[in-house]
Amino acid sequence: DYEAYLKLAERLAWEASEPEGRGPTLLLCEHADVITMGRLASRRDVQLTDDELARRGLRLRFVGRGGGAVLHTTGQVAVSLFARLTDLGLGEHDVAAYVDRFEGGLAAAVAGMKCRARRLPGVPGVFGSSGQLAALGIAVRRGVVSHGGYLNVATPTDLARKVRTTSEGSMGSIEADRRRRAAPAEARSLIVQQLALAFNAEVVSLQ
Repeated sequence: DYEAYLKLAERLAWEASEPEGRGPTLLLCEHADVITMGRLASRRDVQLTDDELARRGLRLRFVGRGGGAVLHTTGQVAVSLFARLTDLGLGEHDVAAYVDRFEGGLAAAVAGMKCRARRLPGVPGVFGSSGQLAALGIAVRRGVVSHGGYLNVATPTDLARKVRTTSEGSMGSIEADRRRRAAPAEARSLIVQQLALAFNAEVVSLQ
């Protein structure tokens, strides 16, 4: 449930901000059906009427992260990293380098699933032939990063096309690009590996 995630995210970000507090923590999950609206999103980005949203059991949730509108549903891996930038080997205000490494890690995970991954200059995210495969939605507060990105592995694209995520359009999925089944479990494993490599981090504990 997204509201339960937000409460957990707030706690993890606070713990990471404390001196000698929580070390970098990566959280992977699948959100229950919802459309979140980042700071760049507007109602025009969702091509569903209020009645259609109600019939599908969807609601719009405005959140304090970057990025645009993102549909969350089955087959998507939500990727959240909670850490002080300095604990990731970056400067306290080096957000651009953080985004570059985070996005690069997701792109490497997509490539690891035998799916072509493209990064577009000036447009956050990872793209494939069916649309955007991974969207970014990062928050930074007092040198602490939280939230992260959303990778569509086996997400139904018919509904995703109703939500405009970036200036490039809507999200597709790895499964649609490959035209064969893609397993979220494989994606989760690759995300952990590739983000650890991107930040030169050791995986101390995996639950």
